Amino acid sequence: MYKAFRRFSLIPLIIFFLSACGGGYATKTPPLADIASQKKTDKLNEAIMLGAASQQAGLEDNYLIGPEDLLEIEAYNVEELKKTVRVNSQGEIALPLVGILNIKGLTTSEAEQLIARKLEKYVEETLVTVFVKEYKSQRISVFGAVNKPGIFAVTGQRFLVDMLMMSEGISKDAGSICYIIRPTLKNNLNTKAATLVVDLDELLVNGNFSLNIPVFAGDVINVPKGGVVFVDGAVKVPGAYTMRGKTTLVQAISMAQGVNSNAALGDIRIFRENSKGEREVIPLDYDAISSGSSPDIILAENDIIIVPQSGIKNFFNGFINTIRGFVTFGTYSF
Repeated sequence: MYKAFRRFSLIPLIIFFLSACGGGYATKTPPLADIASQKKTDKLNEAIMLGAASQQAGLEDNYLIGPEDLLEIEAYNVEELKKTVRVNSQGEIALPLVGILNIKGLTTSEAEQLIARKLEKYVEETLVTVFVKEYKSQRISVFGAVNKPGIFAVTGQRFLVDMLMMSEGISKDAGSICYIIRPTLKNNLNTKAATLVVDLDELLVNGNFSLNIPVFAGDVINVPKGGVVFVDGAVKVPGAYTMRGKTTLVQAISMAQGVNSNAALGDIRIFRENSKGEREVIPLDYDAISSGSSPDIILAENDIIIVPQSGIKNFFNGFINTIRGFVTFGTYSF
């Protein structure tokens, strides 16, 4: 009699679990946790520090001479030209034999070639050296998603990584690119204002230091914020995550530290805003993407990814956990 009652009493319990643990989307508000993104930001900032420390040699190679610079000039077999001269406010210097030269905006190598050409009518062959003994102060701006934006007064030749280090690294919401906005040089009408785009991941993560380009007075460095995607539902760490370059569904779920055991992987939804301001629903099968039978999808800024919970998995997980909490009655344990 007792055993029959025991079996019968489980029926309403099972019905309760089936009705309470049906499939659906998680509704809790995700915390703005971005652990994976923060780790990547720390790694990028570490690369900035290492890159700036290793980029000390050859700073003069790309430096553009400007007003108030103090130059040491020598020419082989031309004693008269051994001089220390300061560039005037117009960017000019005066030298014996060659006269007045405008060297503003030239590199030291270009200045050496210019002086050598002027000396050709006096000596058959000579070697000219130009050394910057004192650098003028240059102003370079860094703003956007950096920890200390501002206008920095620097001396000598600087590179992109130097300026990122001076601005105390990028912030956790930084995107994967930065812009260098370069104005027109006043003394060179052939130059035009330009905007250079640098892939920070390629520079700092992959170590492609050919992208560590020199920066000059008047340059503006802008590190824009990255786009944000939201991951919610049956994932380990729901939250808002910063996109770095092209971010896929698999990468976004990886940022959320993977899915829970009760996730319905074949029924993932992406809610995406269209041009009319409406949210479109994109259904996806995560298992198919993981196995390679379906392509991964590139996410758009402000996409909302919902990983629903599986109804049957919820039932069994909840049922087992509840059964474990029952008290043992005599010889009958649950």
